[in-house]
Formats: sequence, C-alpha cells, structure tokens
Amino acid sequence: MNLRTISAAQGFELLKSAFRSKLLREFVQTIVVVAAIVFVVRTFLFQPFRIPSGSMEDTLLVGDYIIVSKYPYGYSNYSIPFAPDLFSGRIFASAPARGDVVVFAYPANPSIDYIKRIVGLPGDRIRMTGGVLYVNGTPAKMQRVDDFVESLSNGMDVPVPRYRETLPDGSSHEILDSEANGEYDDTPEFIVPPGHYFMMGDNRDRSNDSRVPDSGVGFVPEANIIGRAEFVLSSWSCSGDWDCTTRLAEVWTWPWTLRTDRILHAIK
Repeated sequence: MNLRTISAAQGFELLKSAFRSKLLREFVQTIVVVAAIVFVVRTFLFQPFRIPSGSMEDTLLVGDYIIVSKYPYGYSNYSIPFAPDLFSGRIFASAPARGDVVVFAYPANPSIDYIKRIVGLPGDRIRMTGGVLYVNGTPAKMQRVDDFVESLSNGMDVPVPRYRETLPDGSSHEILDSEANGEYDDTPEFIVPPGHYFMMGDNRDRSNDSRVPDSGVGFVPEANIIGRAEFVLSSWSCSGDWDCTTRLAEVWTWPWTLRTDRILHAIK
C-alpha cells in the first residue's frame, strides 16, 4: 500500500476546504428549509399585504401592513404564489360572511390584489339609494359618529363625515362619506350571481368596487378570494406607493412616522 505524505500546510488547506464545503452545504440546507417554511405559511396560513390606497379608510390607512389569514375560506389557485392553474374552485371551502374584509385577485387583472368589504352574498339584491346601502330591500342603519380627519399631502387636515353602518344581519363597521350625493350614492339593483360576492370599499366615494361598471371588479368569483384581513401588523404614515417605498427605505425616519396606535390593530 502506498501512503501519500502531506505537509502540515496541505493538511490545513484540506481542512479549510472541507470546512467551507460543510458550511456551504449547511447554509444551502438552511435556506431551503426557511424557504419551505415561508412557502407553507404564506400559502396555507398567513400572508402580509401593504395598503397602497385610501379606498378602505378609515378601517385601513395608506401605509398599513396587514396580515391576512388564508385558511378561513379554504384554498384556490390564487392562494398559491404565482397562482398556478392546478384545480378549479376552492378546496376545504367555507363561505365568507357578509361584512368580512377580504383580499382578492382583481378580476380584470388577477396579478393585482384588491382589498374590500363583502356586502353582498350569492343571491343577494344590492343597491345604493341616497348613499344608503340596501341589502335585499332592507336599508343598513347609519349612525353619525365623529369625523375622520384626513391629512392631505399639502399638510392640511380635512374633516370627512364618518358613519357607523350596521348591515341587516347585525354586523357593523365605520364608513366615510367624502362627497354628498356622490356618483355612486345611487345605483340600480344588483343581483349577486351564484358563486360570487359583491364588494365595496369603506371610503364609499373613493372606491372602485362592485358598484362601478367600469372598475373591473364587478361580481367577484369565489375562487378569486385570497383570504380574510385580520389585523394591522405595523403602519407608517405615507401617501402612496412611491412615498411609502421611499419612507420605508429611510430607516432614520421610522421613529417619527411609525403609527404606534395601529400596531396589532384588529380589522373589523
């Protein structure tokens, strides 16, 4: 048997190479495990979203980062990252309730996510008359509460009329009435088809939703629903996509722009 004699330096290099290989292997394994855990959590349990517009004010504010639960309604292709066409409809399905705030794939372009409140279930008759929501012929109760104060980009604060709306089934939430006699304060009656839902924003005069013929929302198919909004994880004051992205990059501004009162705020 021939034995190869190696120097101490060569032995040290071999040990370093083996250590690096082991370190790289463990690093790759860790990345794979973390990615798998993130995939499972994001697909089946929870997913974060950022609120880019004011259509759900004052329930949700621009700059809110929210957590959406994926399991309450079961799963569709839109529950999975990149929405692969694996099956039709939903599996382990459970019907949403009227009044739930949900994230859904925008019917006109499913690569875009929308968030609205469900006000109409399959078979419901929905209309707006004088700014009041009617569900199956019954008007929602409207109670005036303190104004919502909207901070404009020019630094001005503007009061916006706010109401507590109680739907016929008893669920209630706050809505804003930014414009008296707004364009969609009066609508024809909509009949929600089977397997679809009628969505509206809480900021009623500034929301493209199921009331608006050219919004691309229309009646939202059950399969498009991604999950139910549960709570605000964190929130930074900003006024839109560009401003929010810039604000988050400027770490030094966080202590002054973080809205601490909204951390872990439940979404109702």
